[in-house]
Amino acid sequence: MDGVSVEDAAHLAGVPDEFQRLWTPHRMVYIERGQQRPDSDDCPFCVAPTLSDEEALIVHRGTHAYALLNLFPYNSGHLLVCPYRHVSLYDEATPEETDEIATITQTAMRVIRLVSHNDGFNIGMNQGEIAGAGIASHLHQHLVPRWQADANFLPIIAKTKALPQLLGEMRQSIADAWPR
Repeated sequence: MDGVSVEDAAHLAGVPDEFQRLWTPHRMVYIERGQQRPDSDDCPFCVAPTLSDEEALIVHRGTHAYALLNLFPYNSGHLLVCPYRHVSLYDEATPEETDEIATITQTAMRVIRLVSHNDGFNIGMNQGEIAGAGIASHLHQHLVPRWQADANFLPIIAKTKALPQLLGEMRQSIADAWPR
């Protein structure tokens, strides 16, 4: 094989075992920064717009709302659409915020379809901690691309989700394809 080197894992450092490794380099941020949750005053959806698009994984900034990749994606391209204003429930959002959340969601669907060739979407909001919101204090809508064959045994048997593209690469693909 031209320029390709393959090594037998039995000859690598360490003791061979029966475990399989699923490499997830995008999660290094949690190792480097530690596993602690942010202070209650540091809402990640309020902090994100103060960072660079690359650091916050933002793909689009609007006037009242923005879209960013989920750090814990269900699938590659899993976006969150958030108002800038710190508001927890959908019925507390202004008409301008809900209009822009809807517009960004529609555009995101078109862009993700173009970039990822997915077959469908799951779109939704979990309102309140009891409803499953991981960050209940700041409104956010999930947009999860789905493919015909994206479900497999890994999440059920191994509690593992395989993601084929790194978050930074996916952010760049979506941001580049976003209409100007």
